[in-house]
Amino acid sequence: QLQLVESGGGLVQPGGSLRLSCAASGFSLDRYAVAWFRQAPGKEREGVSCITARGGSTHYADYAKGRFTISRDNAKDTAYLQISSLKPEDTAVYTCAVRNVYVGCYYTNMDYWGNGTLVTVSS
Repeated sequence: QLQLVESGGGLVQPGGSLRLSCAASGFSLDRYAVAWFRQAPGKEREGVSCITARGGSTHYADYAKGRFTISRDNAKDTAYLQISSLKPEDTAVYTCAVRNVYVGCYYTNMDYWGNGTLVTVSS
């Protein structure tokens, strides 16, 4: 069964850090570009960051530059999103998705989606 499973979310205080994981099973992640999305309560889902299949290039939404770091370990079929200096406005469900493309990374026409992990930033 092909699936993506996110983990690492939870309740964190403002200023804290989290590392989210996106583990692929049933397929090899190294053939896929990975993107992270988030959906805050009452808002549309938005792209956060993406990384190419080999990890050579990344992209970040403007609000994510400087505090978010995307990475991947293809040997473990896992991608990560490190978030530092968390703010209450980062509260959202974070979801990873993949697209079978060797060049570039994208936030559209994704092939598989995970179910998401909730990040709550509150004191």
